[in-house]
Amino acid sequence: MGRFSRDDIHQAFEHYKRVRDEASRTGDWARWAALFTADAHYIEHAYGELRGRDAICAWIIDVMAPFPTMTFPQGWSVIDEASGAVVWEVWNEFPAPFQPDGTPFRFPNWSRLVYAGDGLWQSEEDVYNPKRDAPGVFKGWLDAGGQLRSSEKVKQKHG
Repeated sequence: MGRFSRDDIHQAFEHYKRVRDEASRTGDWARWAALFTADAHYIEHAYGELRGRDAICAWIIDVMAPFPTMTFPQGWSVIDEASGAVVWEVWNEFPAPFQPDGTPFRFPNWSRLVYAGDGLWQSEEDVYNPKRDAPGVFKGWLDAGGQLRSSEKVKQKHG
């Protein structure tokens, strides 16, 4: 048995998803970053490793600014009570316009959160292939007429 019950971890994960979805809806990503401990460790395969809530907050505000309405529908999830971790499949999904067949432009991601207690998370790692998945989907969405808030910043980061 781990430090936290399955129910505690589950409730914290549900809260994490609600705050993330509200951040996506409003653009207030600082609320989402506040779910991490002050010394949290975040691994993002396209952007590197971030250490501390402040670094996570600065990064997420910057990276999400051009995508004000990107959503993150969840697939499956697993709670490992022994380690306090949640592993889940999430889609990085762009808003309209959609692909010719009507499906959204999106790419899959697996994430792993480690719970620290009191509704806070000690770490997160997002696992996907940033060279294979994201650029083609991003380009397809732009080519279909997708609009960014700040295209200059995105061009610098995504080539």
